[in-house]
Amino acid sequence: MTPLRQRMIEDMRIRNYAPGTITQYVNQVAAFARYFGKSPDQLGPAHVRSFQLYLIDEKHADWSTFNTAVCALRFFYCVSLKKDWMIKHLPYGKKPKRLPTVLSKEEVLRLFAATPNMSHRILLMTAYSAGLRRSELRCLRVEDLDQQRMLICVRQGKGRKDRYVPLSQTLWQALVGYAKLSQPKDWLFPGTRPGRYIGSRTVGRICAQAAQAAGISKHVSLHTLRHSFATHHLEAGTDVRTIQILLGHAKLATTAIYTHVSDEKLRATPSPLDLLLGDELAKPSQPMPLADSVAKPEPSQPTPAVDAPAEPKAGA
Repeated sequence: MTPLRQRMIEDMRIRNYAPGTITQYVNQVAAFARYFGKSPDQLGPAHVRSFQLYLIDEKHADWSTFNTAVCALRFFYCVSLKKDWMIKHLPYGKKPKRLPTVLSKEEVLRLFAATPNMSHRILLMTAYSAGLRRSELRCLRVEDLDQQRMLICVRQGKGRKDRYVPLSQTLWQALVGYAKLSQPKDWLFPGTRPGRYIGSRTVGRICAQAAQAAGISKHVSLHTLRHSFATHHLEAGTDVRTIQILLGHAKLATTAIYTHVSDEKLRATPSPLDLLLGDELAKPSQPMPLADSVAKPEPSQPTPAVDAPAEPKAGA
Protein backbone atom coordinates (compact mmCIF):
# COMPACT_ATOMS: atom_id res chain seq x y z
CA MET A 1 0.00 0.00 0.00
CA THR A 2 1.38 3.39 -1.01
CA PRO A 3 1.84 6.10 1.63
CA LEU A 4 -0.75 8.29 -0.12
CA ARG A 5 -3.39 5.56 -0.04
CA GLN A 6 -2.61 4.80 3.58
CA ARG A 7 -2.91 8.48 4.48
CA MET A 8 -6.26 8.85 2.72
CA ILE A 9 -7.65 5.75 4.45
CA GLU A 10 -6.47 7.02 7.84
CA ASP A 11 -8.04 10.45 7.18
CA MET A 12 -11.39 8.78 6.49
CA ARG A 13 -11.13 6.47 9.48
CA ILE A 14 -10.44 9.44 11.76
CA ARG A 15 -13.67 11.00 10.45
CA ASN A 16 -15.55 7.74 11.06
CA TYR A 17 -16.42 7.10 7.42
CA ALA A 18 -18.23 3.84 6.76
CA PRO A 19 -16.06 0.97 5.48
CA GLY A 20 -18.03 0.87 2.23
CA THR A 21 -17.47 4.58 1.66
CA ILE A 22 -13.75 4.21 2.31
CA THR A 23 -13.52 1.43 -0.25
CA GLN A 24 -15.45 3.40 -2.88
CA TYR A 25 -13.39 6.57 -2.42
CA VAL A 26 -10.07 4.73 -2.57
CA ASN A 27 -11.15 2.87 -5.71
CA GLN A 28 -12.20 6.11 -7.44
CA VAL A 29 -8.91 7.87 -6.71
CA ALA A 30 -7.02 4.76 -7.85
CA ALA A 31 -9.01 4.74 -11.11
CA PHE A 32 -8.14 8.42 -11.59
CA ALA A 33 -4.41 7.66 -11.15
CA ARG A 34 -4.52 4.63 -13.46
CA TYR A 35 -6.19 6.63 -16.21
CA PHE A 36 -3.16 8.96 -16.43
CA GLY A 37 -0.53 6.48 -15.28
CA LYS A 38 0.73 8.86 -12.60
CA SER A 39 0.48 9.36 -8.87
CA PRO A 40 -2.58 11.54 -8.13
CA ASP A 41 -0.49 14.08 -6.21
CA GLN A 42 1.24 14.89 -9.54
CA LEU A 43 -2.03 15.66 -11.33
CA GLY A 44 -3.89 18.95 -11.47
CA PRO A 45 -7.17 20.64 -12.51
CA ALA A 46 -6.76 19.88 -16.23
CA HIS A 47 -6.39 16.17 -15.45
CA VAL A 48 -9.46 16.23 -13.23
CA ARG A 49 -11.53 17.82 -16.01
CA SER A 50 -10.31 15.23 -18.54
CA PHE A 51 -11.17 12.42 -16.14
CA GLN A 52 -14.68 13.77 -15.62
CA LEU A 53 -15.26 13.89 -19.39
CA TYR A 54 -13.86 10.37 -19.65
CA LEU A 55 -16.42 9.13 -17.10
CA ILE A 56 -19.24 10.74 -19.08
CA ASP A 57 -18.22 10.10 -22.69
CA GLU A 58 -16.34 6.80 -22.56
CA LYS A 59 -17.36 5.03 -19.37
CA HIS A 60 -20.98 6.24 -19.65
CA ALA A 61 -21.06 6.33 -15.87
CA ASP A 62 -24.35 7.17 -14.20
CA TRP A 63 -24.53 10.37 -12.21
CA SER A 64 -24.32 8.58 -8.88
CA THR A 65 -20.98 7.04 -9.87
CA PHE A 66 -19.82 10.36 -11.33
CA ASN A 67 -20.60 12.24 -8.12
CA THR A 68 -18.96 9.53 -6.00
CA ALA A 69 -15.77 10.12 -7.99
CA VAL A 70 -16.09 13.87 -7.38
CA CYS A 71 -16.55 13.30 -3.63
CA ALA A 72 -13.51 11.01 -3.54
CA LEU A 73 -11.26 13.45 -5.40
CA ARG A 74 -12.45 16.37 -3.30
CA PHE A 75 -11.64 14.48 -0.13
CA PHE A 76 -8.24 13.38 -1.41
CA TYR A 77 -7.11 16.83 -2.57
CA CYS A 78 -8.74 18.99 0.09
CA VAL A 79 -8.26 16.79 3.17
CA SER A 80 -5.32 14.48 2.49
CA LEU A 81 -3.27 16.90 0.33
CA LYS A 82 -4.64 20.18 1.77
CA LYS A 83 -5.20 21.71 -1.68
CA ASP A 84 -8.35 23.77 -1.20
CA TRP A 85 -8.01 25.32 -4.65
CA MET A 86 -9.23 22.01 -6.10
CA ILE A 87 -12.82 22.60 -4.92
CA LYS A 88 -13.77 24.96 -7.76
CA HIS A 89 -12.37 22.55 -10.34
CA LEU A 90 -14.54 19.67 -9.17
CA PRO A 91 -18.19 20.44 -9.90
CA TYR A 92 -20.88 17.90 -9.13
CA GLY A 93 -23.15 16.65 -11.88
CA LYS A 94 -26.85 17.39 -11.64
CA LYS A 95 -28.44 14.05 -10.88
CA PRO A 96 -31.71 13.38 -12.76
CA LYS A 97 -34.69 12.92 -10.47
CA ARG A 98 -36.49 9.71 -11.36
CA LEU A 99 -39.41 8.10 -9.60
CA PRO A 100 -38.45 4.84 -7.88
CA THR A 101 -39.70 1.47 -9.12
CA VAL A 102 -42.45 0.13 -6.85
CA LEU A 103 -44.07 -3.29 -6.75
CA SER A 104 -47.78 -3.66 -6.18
CA LYS A 105 -48.94 -5.68 -3.17
CA GLU A 106 -49.88 -8.52 -5.50
CA GLU A 107 -46.40 -8.49 -7.05
CA VAL A 108 -44.78 -8.66 -3.61
CA LEU A 109 -46.84 -11.75 -2.79
CA ARG A 110 -45.85 -13.32 -6.11
CA LEU A 111 -42.21 -12.58 -5.35
CA PHE A 112 -42.40 -14.45 -2.04
CA ALA A 113 -44.38 -17.34 -3.53
CA ALA A 114 -41.85 -17.76 -6.35
CA THR A 115 -38.96 -18.23 -3.88
CA PRO A 116 -38.97 -21.87 -2.73
CA ASN A 117 -35.71 -21.57 -0.77
CA MET A 118 -36.80 -20.71 2.78
CA SER A 119 -33.67 -18.70 3.64
CA HIS A 120 -34.03 -16.60 0.50
CA ARG A 121 -37.76 -16.07 1.07
CA ILE A 122 -37.23 -14.98 4.69
CA LEU A 123 -34.49 -12.60 3.53
CA LEU A 124 -36.88 -10.93 1.06
CA MET A 125 -39.68 -10.83 3.63
CA THR A 126 -37.39 -9.19 6.20
CA ALA A 127 -36.24 -6.55 3.70
CA TYR A 128 -39.82 -5.68 2.75
CA SER A 129 -41.27 -5.88 6.27
CA ALA A 130 -38.72 -3.47 7.74
CA GLY A 131 -37.84 -1.36 4.67
CA LEU A 132 -34.13 -2.10 5.04
CA ARG A 133 -31.23 -1.08 2.84
CA ARG A 134 -29.04 -3.87 1.51
CA SER A 135 -26.18 -3.11 3.90
CA GLU A 136 -28.58 -2.98 6.86
CA LEU A 137 -30.16 -6.31 5.97
CA ARG A 138 -26.82 -8.06 5.48
CA CYS A 139 -25.48 -6.86 8.83
CA LEU A 140 -28.49 -7.91 10.92
CA ARG A 141 -27.55 -10.01 13.91
CA VAL A 142 -29.76 -12.47 15.72
CA GLU A 143 -29.53 -10.32 18.84
CA ASP A 144 -30.98 -7.35 16.92
CA LEU A 145 -34.43 -8.97 17.01
CA ASP A 146 -36.19 -7.86 20.20
CA GLN A 147 -39.16 -10.16 20.70
CA GLN A 148 -40.19 -8.54 23.97
CA ARG A 149 -40.74 -5.13 22.39
CA MET A 150 -41.29 -6.50 18.87
CA LEU A 151 -38.61 -4.23 17.41
CA ILE A 152 -35.65 -4.67 15.08
CA CYS A 153 -32.54 -2.69 15.95
CA VAL A 154 -30.90 -1.42 12.76
CA ARG A 155 -27.31 -0.67 13.75
CA GLN A 156 -25.15 1.91 12.04
CA GLY A 157 -27.31 2.52 9.00
CA LYS A 158 -26.61 5.23 6.46
CA GLY A 159 -24.92 8.18 8.15
CA ARG A 160 -23.69 5.95 11.00
CA LYS A 161 -27.08 6.12 12.74
CA ASP A 162 -28.94 3.48 14.73
CA ARG A 163 -32.73 3.21 14.57
CA TYR A 164 -35.58 0.90 15.50
CA VAL A 165 -38.21 -0.47 13.15
CA PRO A 166 -41.23 -2.61 14.07
CA LEU A 167 -40.82 -6.39 14.07
CA SER A 168 -43.84 -7.78 12.25
CA GLN A 169 -45.68 -10.59 14.04
CA THR A 170 -45.96 -12.43 10.73
CA LEU A 171 -42.25 -12.03 10.11
CA TRP A 172 -41.41 -13.19 13.62
CA GLN A 173 -43.36 -16.42 13.14
CA ALA A 174 -41.56 -17.00 9.85
CA LEU A 175 -38.20 -16.29 11.50
CA VAL A 176 -38.90 -18.88 14.20
CA GLY A 177 -39.26 -21.56 11.51
CA TYR A 178 -36.20 -20.23 9.72
CA ALA A 179 -34.12 -20.35 12.91
CA LYS A 180 -35.05 -23.99 13.53
CA LEU A 181 -33.92 -24.92 10.03
CA SER A 182 -30.84 -22.70 9.50
CA GLN A 183 -29.80 -22.18 13.15
CA PRO A 184 -28.01 -18.84 12.64
CA LYS A 185 -25.48 -18.16 15.39
CA ASP A 186 -24.36 -14.55 15.00
CA TRP A 187 -25.47 -13.05 11.69
CA LEU A 188 -29.14 -13.50 10.85
CA PHE A 189 -28.21 -14.21 7.24
CA PRO A 190 -24.73 -15.77 7.28
CA GLY A 191 -22.54 -16.05 4.21
CA THR A 192 -20.75 -19.05 2.81
CA ARG A 193 -17.55 -18.10 4.64
CA PRO A 194 -17.62 -18.89 8.37
CA GLY A 195 -18.16 -15.85 10.56
CA ARG A 196 -19.21 -13.61 7.65
CA TYR A 197 -22.61 -12.22 6.68
CA ILE A 198 -24.20 -12.81 3.29
CA GLY A 199 -22.52 -11.17 0.30
CA SER A 200 -23.96 -8.16 -1.51
CA ARG A 201 -23.94 -9.89 -4.90
CA THR A 202 -25.71 -12.89 -3.43
CA VAL A 203 -28.53 -10.65 -2.21
CA GLY A 204 -28.82 -9.06 -5.64
CA ARG A 205 -28.92 -12.46 -7.31
CA ILE A 206 -31.67 -13.65 -4.96
CA CYS A 207 -33.84 -10.64 -5.87
CA ALA A 208 -33.27 -11.03 -9.61
CA GLN A 209 -34.03 -14.76 -9.61
CA ALA A 210 -37.19 -14.27 -7.53
CA ALA A 211 -38.47 -11.55 -9.87
CA GLN A 212 -37.81 -13.71 -12.93
CA ALA A 213 -39.54 -16.73 -11.37
CA ALA A 214 -42.53 -14.54 -10.43
CA GLY A 215 -42.83 -13.23 -13.97
CA ILE A 216 -42.26 -9.61 -12.93
CA SER A 217 -40.92 -7.57 -15.83
CA LYS A 218 -39.81 -4.63 -13.67
CA HIS A 219 -36.18 -4.34 -12.64
CA VAL A 220 -36.27 -5.63 -9.07
CA SER A 221 -33.49 -5.04 -6.57
CA LEU A 222 -33.53 -5.12 -2.80
CA HIS A 223 -34.05 -1.35 -2.84
CA THR A 224 -37.24 -1.95 -4.83
CA LEU A 225 -38.66 -3.69 -1.76
CA ARG A 226 -37.65 -0.67 0.35
CA HIS A 227 -39.46 1.64 -2.09
CA SER A 228 -42.49 -0.65 -2.01
CA PHE A 229 -42.44 -0.69 1.82
CA ALA A 230 -42.60 3.11 1.95
CA THR A 231 -45.26 3.42 -0.75
CA HIS A 232 -47.53 0.78 0.76
CA HIS A 233 -47.21 2.47 4.16
CA LEU A 234 -48.27 5.76 2.58
CA GLU A 235 -51.23 4.13 0.85
CA ALA A 236 -52.28 2.59 4.19
CA GLY A 237 -52.47 6.07 5.73
CA THR A 238 -49.13 6.29 7.55
CA ASP A 239 -47.97 9.89 7.72
CA VAL A 240 -44.81 10.94 5.88
CA ARG A 241 -42.96 11.90 9.08
CA THR A 242 -43.37 8.38 10.50
CA ILE A 243 -42.20 6.85 7.22
CA GLN A 244 -39.15 9.12 7.35
CA ILE A 245 -38.23 7.70 10.77
CA LEU A 246 -38.81 4.12 9.65
CA LEU A 247 -36.59 4.58 6.59
CA GLY A 248 -33.88 6.47 8.48
CA HIS A 249 -33.95 9.47 6.14
CA ALA A 250 -32.13 12.56 7.36
CA LYS A 251 -34.41 14.90 5.40
CA LEU A 252 -38.19 14.84 5.04
CA ALA A 253 -37.80 15.93 1.41
CA THR A 254 -36.16 12.57 0.64
CA THR A 255 -39.22 10.73 1.95
CA ALA A 256 -41.66 13.06 0.21
CA ILE A 257 -40.83 11.48 -3.17
CA TYR A 258 -43.15 8.61 -2.26
CA THR A 259 -46.11 10.98 -2.31
CA HIS A 260 -45.58 11.10 -6.09
CA VAL A 261 -45.44 7.31 -6.42
CA SER A 262 -48.52 6.19 -4.52
CA ASP A 263 -51.01 5.04 -7.16
CA GLU A 264 -53.90 4.84 -4.71
CA LYS A 265 -53.35 8.40 -3.59
CA LEU A 266 -53.21 9.56 -7.19
CA ARG A 267 -56.35 7.66 -8.14
CA ALA A 268 -58.20 8.96 -5.09
CA THR A 269 -57.41 12.57 -5.97
CA PRO A 270 -60.43 13.95 -7.87
CA SER A 271 -59.96 15.96 -11.00
CA PRO A 272 -61.27 19.52 -10.80
CA LEU A 273 -63.24 18.76 -13.96
CA ASP A 274 -65.09 15.98 -12.13
CA LEU A 275 -65.80 18.33 -9.25
CA LEU A 276 -67.09 20.96 -11.65
CA LEU A 277 -69.19 18.91 -14.05
CA GLY A 278 -69.37 15.39 -12.61
CA ASP A 279 -72.77 15.76 -10.98
CA GLU A 280 -74.26 17.43 -14.02
CA LEU A 281 -72.95 14.81 -16.41
CA ALA A 282 -74.52 12.12 -14.24
CA LYS A 283 -77.96 13.54 -15.07
CA PRO A 284 -78.72 12.56 -18.67
CA SER A 285 -82.08 14.28 -18.64
CA GLN A 286 -80.52 17.63 -17.87
CA PRO A 287 -78.70 19.65 -20.52
CA MET A 288 -74.98 20.05 -19.89
CA PRO A 289 -74.04 23.49 -18.62
CA LEU A 290 -71.31 23.55 -21.23
CA ALA A 291 -73.87 23.08 -24.00
CA ASP A 292 -76.07 25.79 -22.57
CA SER A 293 -73.19 28.21 -22.58
CA VAL A 294 -72.76 27.94 -26.33
CA ALA A 295 -74.90 30.41 -28.25
CA LYS A 296 -77.37 28.62 -30.49
CA PRO A 297 -78.24 30.07 -33.93
CA GLU A 298 -81.71 31.50 -34.25
CA PRO A 299 -84.04 29.35 -36.40
CA SER A 300 -84.24 30.64 -39.94
CA GLN A 301 -87.41 32.58 -40.80
CA PRO A 302 -89.07 32.27 -44.20
CA THR A 303 -88.26 35.20 -46.41
CA PRO A 304 -91.39 37.39 -46.79
CA ALA A 305 -92.78 37.43 -50.31
CA VAL A 306 -92.29 40.65 -52.23
CA ASP A 307 -95.45 41.78 -54.02
CA ALA A 308 -94.89 41.87 -57.73
CA PRO A 309 -95.91 45.11 -59.46
CA ALA A 310 -99.53 44.95 -60.64
CA GLU A 311 -99.98 44.31 -64.32
CA PRO A 312 -101.66 47.17 -66.14
CA LYS A 313 -105.36 46.52 -66.83
CA ALA A 314 -106.56 46.30 -70.35
CA GLY A 315 -107.70 49.59 -71.74
CA ALA A 316 -105.96 51.58 -69.17
